[in-house]
Amino acid sequence: MAGKDAIIEIEHLSKVFGTTLALNDINLSIKKGEFVTLLGPSGCGKTTLLRHIAGFIKVEEGRILMEGKDISEVPPFRRELNTVFQRYALFPQLDVYDNIAFGLKLKKLPEKEINKRVKKMLKMVSMTGYEGRDVNSLSGGQQQRVAIARALVNYPKVLLLDEPLAALDLKMRKDMQIELKEIHKKLGITFIYVTHDQEEALTLSDTIVVMKDGRILQTGSPIDIYNEPKNAFVADFIGDSNIYDAVMIEDRRVSFCGHEFECVDEGFGNNAPAEVVIRPEDIYVLPNPAAGQFTGVVRSCTFKGVHYEMFVDTPEGYEVMIQDYNAFEVGSEIGMLIKPQDIQVMHVSRVENIFKGEMVDSNHVDMIGGVFECPQTGFERGQKVTVRVPYDKVDLMDNVEDGTVCANIDFLLYKGNHYAIHVLTEDGYSARVSTNDVWDKNDMVGIKILPGDMTIEKAEEND
Repeated sequence: MAGKDAIIEIEHLSKVFGTTLALNDINLSIKKGEFVTLLGPSGCGKTTLLRHIAGFIKVEEGRILMEGKDISEVPPFRRELNTVFQRYALFPQLDVYDNIAFGLKLKKLPEKEINKRVKKMLKMVSMTGYEGRDVNSLSGGQQQRVAIARALVNYPKVLLLDEPLAALDLKMRKDMQIELKEIHKKLGITFIYVTHDQEEALTLSDTIVVMKDGRILQTGSPIDIYNEPKNAFVADFIGDSNIYDAVMIEDRRVSFCGHEFECVDEGFGNNAPAEVVIRPEDIYVLPNPAAGQFTGVVRSCTFKGVHYEMFVDTPEGYEVMIQDYNAFEVGSEIGMLIKPQDIQVMHVSRVENIFKGEMVDSNHVDMIGGVFECPQTGFERGQKVTVRVPYDKVDLMDNVEDGTVCANIDFLLYKGNHYAIHVLTEDGYSARVSTNDVWDKNDMVGIKILPGDMTIEKAEEND
């Protein structure tokens, strides 16, 4: 049942294209009048989700409610919403006025009402006086304004925007962000906006929905998403971050980068593995190294317009990114201080790969799409097993043929002194890797695991 203040409710929505799970059990509630942004990298499912809401993709599993009524089977033209596309989709043979009035004329509204609404929308998008202009003579930003006016003139309850500013240059994009925010404020209708631009999401949104691999990772206000990311992917995707492996020693005390720090987090237990996020603007630089909690040497210092961005190397071998209004000379030793409230501690689900496998013989196991040599187990052929491999014991090979299975780099994250990498095999299996080697996203690699780096156990019956 939809909440009283919800206009859109999405319940257990899933979608498969071929063998690709594009949406994986999506549940989302959108309030009336909210500006909601679906944010994530290419292929995360955000546009697929938007197109389901619009009715352009048939709902096969789950349902979509609008004001409490199931609209999963309602055709697009009967849904009280309109869509603005990245490519505008204006009618080149019509002038600005007739483009905006097109939907109203289809509804056979009186000419006086059409004229009133079109003029109101032209004023709303700062296009008064352009009524008779050929749309092909307009700039990209002006064309986008016309597309927005055409969508709003029908007074939809929800406006869907699919990366509408992506084709504009930086300055025009910034200007249009301000205008969109003003239009939303004036009209008070619900906006659902798709983008991969983090800054755009932070600027425009009341609520951000961060997506990856067809799943919702986190939903919250821009401030919550930025200051309280739930995992390393969200922290890395939203703004600049220092992300490190950590150990939660006890409540309000955490260890990372070779030092212990006070924090405000609780409930992790004692000596529990964790990750920490520190935003670069939250690290205080002290000219006197002895006055800091830890020290480092400035490796680079670059002026970024509003602040200086510095990379600092610590004696323990970690890299720290700092953004500060003051510049510090390259090669100088500095002290660094981090306040407890500026350390965001995140849970870690596990610290090793756990693969499902099946014994080929007593010392070969079939897992993640390949047959690997393993320690002598005594298990018989066909025995279902669980294989545990630490992240740093998975080797990635330049030459794909040197590995047992082929994979590509799906996601990589620098964690101060090493890279945390997520790889996907050709058969869709995943593995996590901890390495000092430098790779790029989408690199093809071979996966090699030595027998001595595996722990093999009999699988539980429900595995």
